Amino acid sequence: MPLNRRKFLGKSAATGAGVALAGAVAAPGAQAAEAYGGRPAKRYAFTVMGTTDLHGNVFNWDYFTDKEFDDKDHNDVGLAKVSTLVNRVRAEKGRRNTLLIDAGDTIQGTQLSYYYAKVDPITAEGGPVHPMAQAMNAMEYDAAALGNHEFNYGIPVLRKFEQQCRFPLLGANALDAKTLRPAFAPYSMHRLRTPHGRDVKVAVLGLTNPGIAIWDKANVQGKMTFPGLEEQAAKWVPKLRSMGADVVIVSAHSGSSGTSSYGDQLPYVENAAGLVAEQVPGIDAILVGHAHTEIPEYFVTNKETGRKVVLSEPLKWGQRLTLFDFELVWEKGCWTVEKVGAKVLNSNTVEEDAKITGLLTDEHAKVVAYVNQVIGTNAAEMTSAEAPYKDVPIIDLINHIQADTVKQALAGTEHAALPVLSQAACFSRSARIPAGEVTIRDVAGLYVFENTLEARLMTGAQMKAYLEFSANYYVRTPAGAPVEPAKLTNAGGIPDYNYDVVSGLSYEIDIAKPAGSRVANVRFGGQPLADDAKFVFAVNNYRANGGGNFPHVAAAPVLWSNSEEIRNTMIAWVKAKGSIDPAVFAAVDWKLTREGVPVF
Repeated sequence: MPLNRRKFLGKSAATGAGVALAGAVAAPGAQAAEAYGGRPAKRYAFTVMGTTDLHGNVFNWDYFTDKEFDDKDHNDVGLAKVSTLVNRVRAEKGRRNTLLIDAGDTIQGTQLSYYYAKVDPITAEGGPVHPMAQAMNAMEYDAAALGNHEFNYGIPVLRKFEQQCRFPLLGANALDAKTLRPAFAPYSMHRLRTPHGRDVKVAVLGLTNPGIAIWDKANVQGKMTFPGLEEQAAKWVPKLRSMGADVVIVSAHSGSSGTSSYGDQLPYVENAAGLVAEQVPGIDAILVGHAHTEIPEYFVTNKETGRKVVLSEPLKWGQRLTLFDFELVWEKGCWTVEKVGAKVLNSNTVEEDAKITGLLTDEHAKVVAYVNQVIGTNAAEMTSAEAPYKDVPIIDLINHIQADTVKQALAGTEHAALPVLSQAACFSRSARIPAGEVTIRDVAGLYVFENTLEARLMTGAQMKAYLEFSANYYVRTPAGAPVEPAKLTNAGGIPDYNYDVVSGLSYEIDIAKPAGSRVANVRFGGQPLADDAKFVFAVNNYRANGGGNFPHVAAAPVLWSNSEEIRNTMIAWVKAKGSIDPAVFAAVDWKLTREGVPVF
């Protein structure tokens, strides 16, 4: 949908006026100050609050364990907790002296968000209002940037969510593929009323992640295109300044590291927030998202102006709330940012806001009932606790179901006779399928992402390269040195979800050897793997489209693909079989070694 600039400016101006008029508390940020030109300088302070990577978390609840969320650091999650922090900041600063924004990845990640995208979809005629829209509307968000996971359920779900939000979804670099005009509002403009008769105009520029073109190719190809953050910021920031913006804030669903998980498959950087600050003059602050890290305050010097730009990234799922505190001074006929700093507040320090939890009690109860449906039985308990460094049955189950699904899909085709290999990663080290009754949440907790399944044609040589790349995940550990599992994995910051194990082959990974020469004794059917052997490779769409930058797979011929989430495929498989028996599919096909001696 091309942007109607006049219509949007009118809408955003109205939004800004609403922000300015809300609340009748006198501005605590308006202070008398030192003399300026013989008179007291006019000063004004305001605060911008920011969240990111909420991933469908409203309640402090883990739908996969069916109990209150907890982790080793005793973090809490959810918008209900954040809302209490927001209310406190507004009470302290004065409602009219605050804005609340988000940096994306809102409508995917929990069974709550999944339920209202797939089970009781918001897109149905007369369908429900998305819980995230209800909560964020009640909290009076002013703007939110688009995240890459906003596109997981397809553009119709995203558009419906956009309609249900009483704040704009921003994406200056989410362009209509045909017109190359913004497909969403690029920015919003907010007017803060000061006691000095001169309003402060705050522009929020939204930028999303170029990786959407790879990760959600099936949903966006031919419909939208996603150029780099730096180039679009360079285009829009001067426009916002020319429109009278006194302060420019970027809400960027892009980390600050300057790296890309997809290598050179796209000419745009995945984690570009720091580059935007460095390269584009005229930005005062950047709310950073996407990387799921906590950065309370980080300054980047702009190369052109020499000015410092403050960046902050609050921790995912509503565990933190960023505060940007601005101090402005009126000089030479305009407001100038004199000082800006950032910090984060921890949501585990407060109780949930009863207004938010009460609003969504029914929706929460429906989802809890849904995930606790019994769909089968399991002969022996399986857990993922050791999956990052051992071949365990619970990961074998994923591969078994994926391979079985692909074999059935290719039955009767020219590729039906080819052997099927499958990849899987450990998405959660706390996944568990108990012995006895198995529920939807038990299976769903094993596959927490909305990935779909594909079949690609690969050779033996390509599979060896694939395994070698995956083995970069391990920290090099010399023979004879003690092995601590906690320190063995995630070398170079590689996340668990970018370490793949492959079923259908047997192989060893020598962690004493340098990266690039670790995989040995690769066999198929008990024989050394031939380079020219051909295989069907069951692989998730994230990996198949280049996520993680694994070699060969993105360019491999597509034999079959499916629009059904792998998680749903697994749930349906367990329902159809009625029972799981690890003895049927579990096998130790890979192991870590040092000089041929198994590590475990």
